[in-house]
Amino acid sequence: MNVPLVLSHFLDRAALLYGDKKAIIGDDKVLTYLELNGRVNQLSNGLRDLGVKKGDKVAYLAPNSIEMLEGFYGVFQIGAVIVPLNIRLKPADYVFILNHSESKVLFVDQELYHLISPVKDELESVEHIIVHYKDEEINETDYNHWLERYDNECFNRESVDENDVSSLLYTSGTTGNPKGVMLTHRNNYLHALGAMHHFRVNDRDTYLHVLPMFHVNGWGAPFYYTANGATQVCLRKTSPEMIFDALQKHKVSIMHMAPTVLNSLFQYYERNVPKIEQDIRIVVAGSAPPPAFVTRVEKELGWEFIQIYGMTESTPVSLISLIRSEFDDLPEKEKYRMKAKAGYPIIGSEVKVIHDNGEEVSHDGVDIGELIVRSHGVMLGYWKNEEATSQTLINGWLHTGDMATIDEDGNVDIVDRKKDIIISGGENISSIEVEGILYEHPDILEAAVIAVPHEKS
Repeated sequence: MNVPLVLSHFLDRAALLYGDKKAIIGDDKVLTYLELNGRVNQLSNGLRDLGVKKGDKVAYLAPNSIEMLEGFYGVFQIGAVIVPLNIRLKPADYVFILNHSESKVLFVDQELYHLISPVKDELESVEHIIVHYKDEEINETDYNHWLERYDNECFNRESVDENDVSSLLYTSGTTGNPKGVMLTHRNNYLHALGAMHHFRVNDRDTYLHVLPMFHVNGWGAPFYYTANGATQVCLRKTSPEMIFDALQKHKVSIMHMAPTVLNSLFQYYERNVPKIEQDIRIVVAGSAPPPAFVTRVEKELGWEFIQIYGMTESTPVSLISLIRSEFDDLPEKEKYRMKAKAGYPIIGSEVKVIHDNGEEVSHDGVDIGELIVRSHGVMLGYWKNEEATSQTLINGWLHTGDMATIDEDGNVDIVDRKKDIIISGGENISSIEVEGILYEHPDILEAAVIAVPHEKS
């Protein structure tokens, strides 16, 4: 008998096998996996009491916190869809997303409530607003007081199919309104299995949530670290000092972050040289790092650098850049050059690099084309936007809009966004490649290269 690939199974496993282990450490409290499971049951019972049904949307505007983590599983148990909101948007953006998603309930952190209060009257579908850590001045329902009203024992779950939508994630484009990416339970579940394998996640890990959970479900971190019974540490706000303090206090073994965050950690480390005794793995995505940057991470900080590539529409990870055993004997410099690439497909992912006519580029690491992806992580589509869906999902392939090369060993190198490629003398020039050269200068911390029209063009 087939068992649906439903995300609630991950917390079930953790509660069964790691019940008394620390599940999550917040600013002011610590929960075991059994305690987390109990609060999730309370949340699910509360949502059902509010009238939330299978398929309804439940939005979260919150920093990395215990409440954000338990929100995923509380929403999943009733078959509803979680809508994590980027905490850095403007009030008008929240109006669009909440109305477009048809969110029925909004959970919001008290520190972010000021972004919602001016536009409350413009929210068309939100019936209930519940506030985490509510101040007395806020005239809304307090989360903890509300949660305490409900039973923390077993919850009678809705029947959920693995192809049901589990999360609706809004991508912010440079033009037009954000698009809602529909990811199913199956998308997130199989992505989690692949990620936990490639990142070597295990029950001895302590994971620090540096990457926001609202960002593509924190790259799926709430799923695969929970499934493996890892301890998770949340910081409501981050700074280099706070991150290093957490590394020392909690013996953190793995983090996910953008290169800009890692840059700030470098600067702090150079000034303060904090002592870190444990091995640390850093999973990095967001822009292609130059080999010199990767070298600094591993040589100066002593942390293992794991470069990945992905996008919201692919759950997100499609590529990973680790040194495969067949390349163990390469010179060190070549290994760092290889680790700086976007990498090769993770388990369950297929990629091609194609020209505009659909033909594949030569696997020579030079010929440039658009990267397309087919995998179990590729989205169901954009919510209420069939036109954008049809422009992005073509013949079963996700067209990423990223320009890339692929070499004879199957390693993909992202060279630019399709719209950012520099054309000079009829040749395609990668702005990222030029940036990489600039990064080799010891006095350059960050670089950005853009194309400008030639006066004679």
